[in-house]
Amino acid sequence: MATEHLANWAVNLSPSSLPPAVSTAAQRSLYNYIGCTIGGSHHPTVSKAHKALSPFFGPAQASLLGTSQKTDAQHACLLNGIASHVHDYDDTHLATIIHPTGPVASACLAYTQYASTPITGSDLLTAIVAGIEASCKLGLAVWPAHYDIGWHITSTTGSIGAAIGVGKLMHLSETQMAHAIGLAAVQVVGLREMFGSDTKSFHPGRAAQAGFVAAIMAGNGFTSSEQALEAKRGWANVVAGGGVPQLEKFVGELGKVWEVQRNAFKPFPCGIVCHPAIDGCIQLHREMGDKGFDVGDVEAVNARVHPLVIELTSKRLPKDGLEGKFSVFHGCAIGLLYGKAWPAQYANEVVTSDEVVRLRDRCNAEADQNLRADEVVIEVTFKNGQRLEKHVEHAIGSLEVPMTDEQLDEKFVDQCLPVLGDRTRQVGELCWSIGKAPDVARILQQL
Repeated sequence: MATEHLANWAVNLSPSSLPPAVSTAAQRSLYNYIGCTIGGSHHPTVSKAHKALSPFFGPAQASLLGTSQKTDAQHACLLNGIASHVHDYDDTHLATIIHPTGPVASACLAYTQYASTPITGSDLLTAIVAGIEASCKLGLAVWPAHYDIGWHITSTTGSIGAAIGVGKLMHLSETQMAHAIGLAAVQVVGLREMFGSDTKSFHPGRAAQAGFVAAIMAGNGFTSSEQALEAKRGWANVVAGGGVPQLEKFVGELGKVWEVQRNAFKPFPCGIVCHPAIDGCIQLHREMGDKGFDVGDVEAVNARVHPLVIELTSKRLPKDGLEGKFSVFHGCAIGLLYGKAWPAQYANEVVTSDEVVRLRDRCNAEADQNLRADEVVIEVTFKNGQRLEKHVEHAIGSLEVPMTDEQLDEKFVDQCLPVLGDRTRQVGELCWSIGKAPDVARILQQL
């Protein structure tokens, strides 16, 4: 049975059973997560959530990353989870489009500080691996029908992954872990309709909070069905969207095929499906500079893209930065205009600037069933009739062209420098060292 198998696997996973490459992948995922969370910590979306909920904060148990503040562990899960996703810059499991680390790490780091005894870096990474694997295996089991019907798969699987991560740190028994899975499974959250609004980043925050609560309650004897995933009216059949869940197949792969190694990192803070178009336009920006072309002379930009780009990122008139993240047209415009697509290029004032809007209005995208999700063909036509073309076979950030540690460092610094100032590189070094820390809470106090 899938619930029992998942609980058994998670409880018995140990640091020594992780292949070195898996531990490295988990450390990279955690490093990227912390950078994204610090970078998003002062975003207006996070500030609005903080202001609304601060009257209900409890004792100072866990840090809000990127600030000097602490709050109760539940609200730390929620607010750090929101911050981790607000720039849409977090990691992506490309086979399912799940952003797995946000819910899991937000919950695990909160528990690490709440716990009465020190938690080591190796135990933390093991818990994060357990949560990521659970989220992604469950996502695979209901993909693509679950996503197609409108669920935001990051959070619908993330609550269960977060529960397993925290349950692992709590040393739950197999029965308790099964109950935690059930408690998290009933807290399904996240609709794709919310993309482009504050609520999208609420999804992973709430998933982290839900998973944390599930593990804590299960550890204190609260019960649930022990067939929560596979039962006729259990999680998989209810959320499968008319598809046929493949729980046994993918849960059976736990410990054999490691999904954390298939986790990719975003070079651009927006919907991942439009990354190939941005990558291509950035390359064209450089080529235009080398050949003496002026972006002001662009007559039209035509991109052939994977169909998901049109489905997910076709906002023609984004009104702010959050909507700009779901506009392939904005992505093309800033790539050509600036030769980069950092968080600054998704600021509200950039999305609505006359210069960007003029170029964005000349950008077009057409679905091509023959292209892979990480592939694009772009043609730029100039007013004098000359043309430039770029074919990107695999975009940067894909599994074929992964971001290097050096590129992750550059991304970390760009996000964190406005928040941390001169402390940025020191904090980055601390984050890289978490896996070897004897007490992770001591490091978190310095972030």
